[in-house]
Amino acid sequence: MAKYYENMTTFNYSWEQVTQCFWNRYPNPFSTHVLSEDTVCREIRNGKLHSKRLLTKTNRVPKWGERFFKAKSVNILEESVLDPQERVLVTYTRNIGFNKIMNVVEKVTYRASPDHPGKTVAVRSAWVDSSVFGFATAIRAFGLDRFKKNCAKTVDGFNFVLHHMFPNHPASLLAVAQQHHTKSHKIKEAAKNASEHVKAQAEQFVQNIAVKG
Repeated sequence: MAKYYENMTTFNYSWEQVTQCFWNRYPNPFSTHVLSEDTVCREIRNGKLHSKRLLTKTNRVPKWGERFFKAKSVNILEESVLDPQERVLVTYTRNIGFNKIMNVVEKVTYRASPDHPGKTVAVRSAWVDSSVFGFATAIRAFGLDRFKKNCAKTVDGFNFVLHHMFPNHPASLLAVAQQHHTKSHKIKEAAKNASEHVKAQAEQFVQNIAVKG
């Protein structure tokens, strides 16, 4: 039976800003595993924008999985439908090839938050399956665990691009302030530790002199 996973993320940006970011989210430092992206087709039907893109990603696997996954990369088909009237963007992604070994299907729905104007809610659903006899359970568990870890990186990458696309947005300014605060705190901690180390060395030096005297 396929493994199912779902989570929800709230972006502190409007739906229009998030959808702009969606088309420009690569490259970013949190998605270095994405090697390339190509638009296969894009057209407007019934007022909705339909797109298909082909992504190529690295395919790192643990030692035990090398007997099943020989390729160094895998192709991902991304299909999306953007409805500007309803302010909804729905994306579907699935791997091409190696489907019997591990098949991952993902659906993400981006909507303007009904409770918080100016924010966007993304609901991510994923199905991970395998047909490898005797190893299907282990492969599903591995695929689900990797997907969860990649979700965190995806959100970090998305926010990184949003901060750079909209630098004057309150959320971007707050993120910069938090980064400066964290960096300043680390510098203070490093200085404090260095000071304590020097102090300890001085005390030890004085004690050694006293003993010799």
